[in-house]
Amino acid sequence: LTGAPESNPVAVSGPQNLAYVIYTSGSTGQPKGVMVRHAGAVNLGAAIGPVLAIGADRRLLQFASLSFDASAWEILTALLSGAALVMSAADRLLPGRDLAAVMRAHEVSHATLPPTALAAMAEEDLGPCGTLVVAGEACSGELVRRWSRGRRMLNAYGPTEATVCATISDPLAGDETPPIGRPIANVQVYVLDGDLQPVPVGVAGELHIAGVGLARGYLHRPDLTAERFIPNPYGAAAGERMYRTGDLVRYLPDGAIEYLGRLDDQVKVRGFRIELGEIEAALAAIPEVRAAVALAREDQPGDKRLVAYVVMDAAPGEGSEGASARLRGALLKSLPEYMVPSHFVVLDELPLTANGKVDRTKLPAPDVTRGEAAAYVAPRDATEEIVAGIWSAVLRLDRVGVHDNFFALGGHSLLATQVISKLRAAFAIEVSLRALFEAPTVAELSARLAALRAADAAAAPPPIERVARDDQALPVSYAQQRLWFLDQLEPGNPFYNIAGAVRLRGALDVEALRATLTEIVRRHEVLRTRFDAIDGMPVQVIEPEGFPALATTDLSGLPAEERERRAQALALEEARTPFDLTKGPLIRGTVLRMSDHDHLMLLTVHHIVSDGWSMAVLFGEIGALYGAYVAGRSSPLPEPAVQYADFAGWQRRYLSGAVLDRQVSYWKEQLSDAPELLALPTDRPRPSAPSYRGAHLGLAIPAPLAEALRGLSRRAGATLFMTLAAAFNVLLWRYSGQRDICLGTPIANRTRSEIEGLIGFFVNTLVLRTHVDHDAEFLSLLDQVRQTALEAYAHQDVPFEHLVEVLEPVRHLSHSPLFQVMLVLQNAPMEAVALPGLELRPLAIESGTSKFDLTVSLT
Repeated sequence: LTGAPESNPVAVSGPQNLAYVIYTSGSTGQPKGVMVRHAGAVNLGAAIGPVLAIGADRRLLQFASLSFDASAWEILTALLSGAALVMSAADRLLPGRDLAAVMRAHEVSHATLPPTALAAMAEEDLGPCGTLVVAGEACSGELVRRWSRGRRMLNAYGPTEATVCATISDPLAGDETPPIGRPIANVQVYVLDGDLQPVPVGVAGELHIAGVGLARGYLHRPDLTAERFIPNPYGAAAGERMYRTGDLVRYLPDGAIEYLGRLDDQVKVRGFRIELGEIEAALAAIPEVRAAVALAREDQPGDKRLVAYVVMDAAPGEGSEGASARLRGALLKSLPEYMVPSHFVVLDELPLTANGKVDRTKLPAPDVTRGEAAAYVAPRDATEEIVAGIWSAVLRLDRVGVHDNFFALGGHSLLATQVISKLRAAFAIEVSLRALFEAPTVAELSARLAALRAADAAAAPPPIERVARDDQALPVSYAQQRLWFLDQLEPGNPFYNIAGAVRLRGALDVEALRATLTEIVRRHEVLRTRFDAIDGMPVQVIEPEGFPALATTDLSGLPAEERERRAQALALEEARTPFDLTKGPLIRGTVLRMSDHDHLMLLTVHHIVSDGWSMAVLFGEIGALYGAYVAGRSSPLPEPAVQYADFAGWQRRYLSGAVLDRQVSYWKEQLSDAPELLALPTDRPRPSAPSYRGAHLGLAIPAPLAEALRGLSRRAGATLFMTLAAAFNVLLWRYSGQRDICLGTPIANRTRSEIEGLIGFFVNTLVLRTHVDHDAEFLSLLDQVRQTALEAYAHQDVPFEHLVEVLEPVRHLSHSPLFQVMLVLQNAPMEAVALPGLELRPLAIESGTSKFDLTVSLT
């Protein structure tokens, strides 16, 4: 090339110039180029040689590949001490017999190996190798015990950003988990808290490194460099920096440092923050464990589990379940239950990367047959088998053991209601929701069921059976009766419309959608029901016809912005258009065509024939039927065994006489002398009659707070709803100054298995009364709310409408009776709806109305 030098140019390098750039993995998946200085590289070789007693007569193994920074440790230590560097082909350095043969053949005196490589060496003869250094990963006491006999063994630690090595231990012995030692020459280390303050001996903190070995930073990453290489407040000179390692460590009494794990290895499982390194250290302390890795896996979306992978000496004839039980038992002696892995995978060896570290991407998924951390014990009798089967179905687990805890497996009060209804159907006895809270394992609940059956504690309510569909008037349910009366007072009121809107992107088959909705209305009589009055009381009239004509409106010809505005206006207009209860059906649908592959489906139902759970049923059936019709198949759905009219008749028969009296007596006592009104501070006086005008404010609870709430709930033996209700009561007390608070909350009220798949107005409203004591601890309040909620669940059959009639509270048009503030936790089983060729996205419709003074609705 023209102008190119004809000889090698002379370069003068100083301590601050770059020696090399080496890439290391990043937490975001983007590799980081670490800029290592000559000062750090020279200091590394000069400092390590004397520590390891390396001279010209020694032979060092070159084990690390050149793409791994440990290779600089090996090369520079050999060069600066005059020792020989033993190199070999990569396939001859595989941990095990081949590597041992190389070390013997070349009389290697010093070798640096990662713990996983040593674990794979078994009891191989390493020849004259008198010094072993372990580095790169946490080392177990078992490896120290095995490999320190007859030789010097040290534990080295250091990130790439500190030029390979920052600390090294004294010679190791025994079987204790080894420390990472003290800093090497010209390196300073600090164990600091989140405010960069030193922590006392024995207290965990983040390790920070400063000194000659510090790299210049990350190549072309000034933002990341500034984040990790921060000013050193303890430096002797201005401008000194230190590196935040992200490693959790602590000082031992003798001044050595113990490695605990990665800060970014903190995982959150079932609401608990967990250090994977702490689990690995506890596993490594078990004598028979040679190597261990812990992971938090989410092989099924939303189902995160702790999994441990171990290489261990198994007992003769011991299977994987026996080994898992032994490991679990050992860990329970040193770790809390929530940190004990759900699964243990015993391997012959851990998969390694080319650099000799554990290749976590190649660790196999466990055999997921259950979700609890306790040892699996199969059902031992017919009762336990039935209960475990019900839990498996409701919680969607492959199997459930007799000692598994329902709530630790992810159960909550709504799922508990399903379990109770299935238990009643299976055993033909009355089981309270409280029973599941008090006996949350299969074994405990089965014993409780046996006692109930033996004592015949309560007679099971009669089954729901079909009533004749002749000319006789069909009764309405209590809930329907109340909405009918409200409609009589204010005809044309849209406040009880349930409006849904879904954006459909893709090729929509409108005829298949119309057929789908028609079939749903045919299947569910309540959707083609209207209401007449006989002697001033409502009755149900079921019409034979199906879904009304599916309205379609073409907006594709409008400009884009106008098209969106028009669609929003039509959706709001549809949501606010009232139904005439005397004319059915009380469901209607509209499709807005935005373009050939973009539609909006508006679906509106009156609350008198539907509720939140019913909307989940409705959209689930839309998914099943539309997919079948597009493919030219018939309906895959079985016919409902009973209909809503059958439930209404059953409710009228069952909730009467002594049964109703027992339930009502509880509420009379619970709500005796309850406050008439919750006096929230408002910026305007309360009007004589409500306008129902309102607005919706959306917000998100941060994920760490939500997980902390779930963790608190589990530790307190409460559901998430109970914890939220207790916190909400505190908030209401602080704003109102009122200690006696009545809070309304809806409950699915589907306590019978026959009605789980029905569309209809089943939801009931419960009144939860709480006495807030400002001197008490929050956990005391939570326990009160828990007890109140459980008692309310046990008496949930009394319809709120009937309760108002019986209690006869002072009525004012200006506010609702018994409560004015509602708390809702939406955990109805809404499955993701998939329609072939379509992408679905729900749209929120702001109706501008509010039924109560304040409603907090959480999803």
